[in-house]
Amino acid sequence: MVAPATSLLREFTLEPADNARLASVCGPLDGHLHLLETRLDVRIQRRGAGFRVSGTQAPLAESLLRELFALSASQPITAEQVHLALRERESGPPPAEGTAGEHGVRVPRGGIRARGAHQRDYLDHIRRRDLTFGIGPAGTGKTYLAVACAVEALQDEKVRRLILVRPAVEAGERLGFLPGDLTQKVDPYLRPMYDALYEMMGFDRVSRFIERNVIEVAPLAFMRGRSLNDSLIILDEAQNTTVEQMKMFLTRIGFGSRAVVTGDVTQTDLPAGRPSGLSHVIEVLRGVEGVAFTFFDARDVVRHPLVQRIVKAYEANGGAT
Repeated sequence: MVAPATSLLREFTLEPADNARLASVCGPLDGHLHLLETRLDVRIQRRGAGFRVSGTQAPLAESLLRELFALSASQPITAEQVHLALRERESGPPPAEGTAGEHGVRVPRGGIRARGAHQRDYLDHIRRRDLTFGIGPAGTGKTYLAVACAVEALQDEKVRRLILVRPAVEAGERLGFLPGDLTQKVDPYLRPMYDALYEMMGFDRVSRFIERNVIEVAPLAFMRGRSLNDSLIILDEAQNTTVEQMKMFLTRIGFGSRAVVTGDVTQTDLPAGRPSGLSHVIEVLRGVEGVAFTFFDARDVVRHPLVQRIVKAYEANGGAT
């Protein structure tokens, strides 16, 4: 790659010299370095622990390489970690020194960092507001961070129960009869939330909490007529609620409870002609005290880089419904 005419040049050494850590940072066949070159439009040359980086974003490349080298002292560096480090820098400046703890979540199986300004705002809203909406495309961490905050609140005894809710709507398909009892019929719709819980808490602990009704994972239809106190309630895939269902859900919030609603208004699976409750509630509750909205976009996607490009392509084409 030819450096731009207005390129900067940075030369530095990663110390202490450690061939295993350097190999981890550079990746197989220098794959991590090539990823940095492509994403930052720089040229990276290496001889041992010495690096020479040229390009307009050479200072950023140096900063990222130093960050990854420091991380390599405690764990191997993967392509996913390089991608996430790039995404965090692209979506906004890093948090101020001494505030990193405010922008992460502690769960039994480790810590989860917020990636970028929108994710940091989202965590802050969940912790401080009674009702938070996370709205944006797939892969932006809306559901995952909401579940992480719920797990953290439970282990800190800020709430007594977690209630994770989803509307049982097929993604444009007609599945017809599903075998099994009621739990087996609705489990496929709730599987993403189970997966997040298992990753953060472990299968055995989640199973015990479900048996004791500390964690409840249920379809939206089961919420009617209930009043939920001392709970953290998450409604996922809320674009698939009707206006009436959204109102019903929001009026379940009881004393000592907080609610998080997540969804993507461009991926509605409701029958043609049925307005989405999520699109409607944005206009109804804007400006209402105690309610916060976080809007994510393609720049916040933390999955495979191709997902970000797909989301951008759909946005440029007018989205999808």
